[in-house]
Amino acid sequence: MSYYQDSLFSEEEITGQKNLFSDTENDDSPKATETVTCLGMTFASDDERRSYFRAELRKKLPELRHIEGFPIGSDDDIINLSDPPYYTACPNPWLNDFIAEWEKEKLQLEAEGKRSADFEVTEPYAADVSEGKNNPVYMAHTYHTKCPHPAIMRYILHYTQPGDIVFDGFCGTGMTGVAAAACANSKNDIALRISEEWKDNFGKLPNWGARHSICGDLSPYAANIASFYNSPVNAELLEAEVKRIYQEMLDECGWMYSTTNSHGKPVGKISFVVWSDVMACPNCGEEFVFWHQAVDMENKCMKDNFNCPHCNALLSKKNAHSVIETYFDEALGDVQKRVKSVPVIVVAKAGSEKIQRKPNEYDLELLNRIESYKITSFYPTYALPEGYNTEQPKRSREIFHVHQFFTKRNLIALSKLYEKIEASPLSNSLRFLFTSMVNRSTVMNRFSSRNYFQGGGGWCLTGLNGTLYVPSLPMEVSVMAQLSGKLNIYETLKEYLPKSKVNATYVSSADELLFLNNSIDYIFTDPPFGANINYSELNSLPEPWLKVITNNGHEAIENKAQGKTEHTYRDTMTACFREYFRVLKPGKFMTVEFSNTSAAVWNTIQNALQSSGFVITNVAALDKQQGSFKAVTTTTAVKQDLVITCYKPSDELTEKFKTSEDLAMNVWDFVEELLCHLPVHLQKGNKTTAVVERSPKILFDRVISYYVQHGYPVPMNAADFQRGLRERFVERDGMFFTAEQSLEYDTKRAKTESYEAAQSMFVGSEAEGIEWLKRELVEPKTYQDLQPEWMQALVQTKKGDNLPELKQILEENFLKDDEGRWYKPDPEKEADLEKVRARELARNFKAYVELASTPKGKIKEARLEALRYGFRECYKEKDFATIVKVAQRLPEALVMEDDVLLQFYDIAINRV
Repeated sequence: MSYYQDSLFSEEEITGQKNLFSDTENDDSPKATETVTCLGMTFASDDERRSYFRAELRKKLPELRHIEGFPIGSDDDIINLSDPPYYTACPNPWLNDFIAEWEKEKLQLEAEGKRSADFEVTEPYAADVSEGKNNPVYMAHTYHTKCPHPAIMRYILHYTQPGDIVFDGFCGTGMTGVAAAACANSKNDIALRISEEWKDNFGKLPNWGARHSICGDLSPYAANIASFYNSPVNAELLEAEVKRIYQEMLDECGWMYSTTNSHGKPVGKISFVVWSDVMACPNCGEEFVFWHQAVDMENKCMKDNFNCPHCNALLSKKNAHSVIETYFDEALGDVQKRVKSVPVIVVAKAGSEKIQRKPNEYDLELLNRIESYKITSFYPTYALPEGYNTEQPKRSREIFHVHQFFTKRNLIALSKLYEKIEASPLSNSLRFLFTSMVNRSTVMNRFSSRNYFQGGGGWCLTGLNGTLYVPSLPMEVSVMAQLSGKLNIYETLKEYLPKSKVNATYVSSADELLFLNNSIDYIFTDPPFGANINYSELNSLPEPWLKVITNNGHEAIENKAQGKTEHTYRDTMTACFREYFRVLKPGKFMTVEFSNTSAAVWNTIQNALQSSGFVITNVAALDKQQGSFKAVTTTTAVKQDLVITCYKPSDELTEKFKTSEDLAMNVWDFVEELLCHLPVHLQKGNKTTAVVERSPKILFDRVISYYVQHGYPVPMNAADFQRGLRERFVERDGMFFTAEQSLEYDTKRAKTESYEAAQSMFVGSEAEGIEWLKRELVEPKTYQDLQPEWMQALVQTKKGDNLPELKQILEENFLKDDEGRWYKPDPEKEADLEKVRARELARNFKAYVELASTPKGKIKEARLEALRYGFRECYKEKDFATIVKVAQRLPEALVMEDDVLLQFYDIAINRV
């Protein structure tokens, strides 16, 4: 990599042999002085619009500061970062004005035939999606988590029509907004690919046309990136400004990144420098350079063990410690400590010559000159907050402030670049370029010994994802080389970004939304998940450059340093989803992308959704590596990233529950509406695959959840429910449909070769064991036939779950013929079996209650199905104290990792 890689300039042009900037502005360049209309007001220019709304925002700031999630920053810095009313670096007071304006636009779109007044979506989006990350939008700016916007487009095109309003309260870099706006362009490569998919899957084209979006995030850094991605780009004007700034940077900072070529002439340009910790031998106390001892050039590898060059003691990275030195920190005005390090390799380019060597005298003298340079422009000295991720650099690297993550050379260059961008009239757009470089300019970049010795890619890796880890062999990546590589960034993005302002962005918590009830048409969101990523800590490097910091008081994470437990996380997510439920229109859908492997967090999210009022209709798995959404066969599996689809019940259903006294009849109203929101037919290859949400068990679970969360008594047991299902709905392949849906299913099923049931190949719970036996008992089998295969299928159960023996499961769920062979009962006899099973579960649960009633009774293991049964019966009797008593004597993981137990426990603990 060099200054000129991917640059629009030739080397001669950049070094001044040709003046590129004499005619930057010409008559064909788009002007910033065109008349603009915003929220019904007309302004002479966009600058006038911005000035007017900034003044209005300043007036509103005292009141806005009382809203949850208001960021940490002065009024001036918040105003400077904002581009109101479209983007505010704080809660946005104009959201309802936008919504009102967009609702009026819908009438015009209907008149033009671009949308329908009776548009309705019943089925969730269930087709497979294959979408990689290698597109210009995804690659332009890194962030901790991000979903490729073309994948989100499929959902938006399915659930909405042109003019609809899409919301994401955990927007990150704003990919939901990008996807909503991208639906306006039906001609680019992404849109053409989606159109072909649509024809194959649905026999028609998508309804192309822009959707509006509202994107919010607690992080000012994330929202600032999102605001750029969701704004029109004047690529020509921006690139001319970047070129001007680059030339100034070259004149003022180019000397810091110079080096010599093979002839000793100072014409080379540094791409990056490898640094190495200086370590001390625990045996003799002498210092040595880690690189020289650990990197084996002869055998092309990194040594796990190496010898001290002074006493020959056998060392490893674990027992040799980095040397700490003192230095005067000019920013803090005090002596500080740091890990002693030295440069060991310089990588550069001089014309066509590639340079890779040890630092020479010129390089070392240059570093001495840089060290004595006094920085006069702004750079952040913000102290790192207390946290999980911030402890590593504090503990192992003596890094306590933001500026200490940068070498002096890169800090000088970044401060100069920041100063120039802030002085530019295009600063709002240019900050995107700046923040895209901040993390890459730190000492968190890692040396890859594998790539260095074996090839196959660059050996200067970025920082370790999701951490603030500083390695022992950090890489100093040239700010100038990065800037050169980004000279055409706006040109590559312009095709994919909005052509007009169709969205609004803000900074605030998702648990206190400013817009009105029932005002959003669709929600796509990717919230934080437990302790997966501590966003505010990781954003503590770029945010101080923006001078507006995340207020992490309402950050939805688990973090011991912040005193946030899984209970805090659950309460926060429930509050956020309740706000989502409030603003979503009745009958409309929400899609939640879930990125965690913890069953406890998975159940927390499901419980938070259901307690907020949402009804879950579909769960799919997201393979981010392959970019593929694939249906999963169980709603409790957490083997991949998941996509949860849920909906807000209709006003008609809600009113029935409020006014009807017959709760048993309401069950079937609920089930009918639920069936109308489930996929009718899923196909994998040329096989029909099961829609697991249509199985009696999952349908009953949804009924129980809805009744429990709304405080209604459950009016029937599982046997009565299954009997009622068969009386009122149509059964196909173990799934239930409305009469109309059954006809559609039959037609599509006839076109496939076979049926593939939802199944697990292994047995890790009682429920999985029952399903496994149902598959095995297509033909009757004896206990002796089943036992060997059963033992092979067994896998580890959840901690605390006592799986019954095979014999007990058979006796409670299956029948035996005269020849001793077990077989599946017919529907007429399942009710009798359910009664037998219920008696056994009740007996087990009674034993747990008795044990929990003793002073020191701990239930180390329990039968999960018995606990579920017992909690459900206690709920019916409003015996919440027993639920709490038993739950608090169980292993915490068993309760937290089971969605049914957690749901009843959450309800009960608030009732006692």
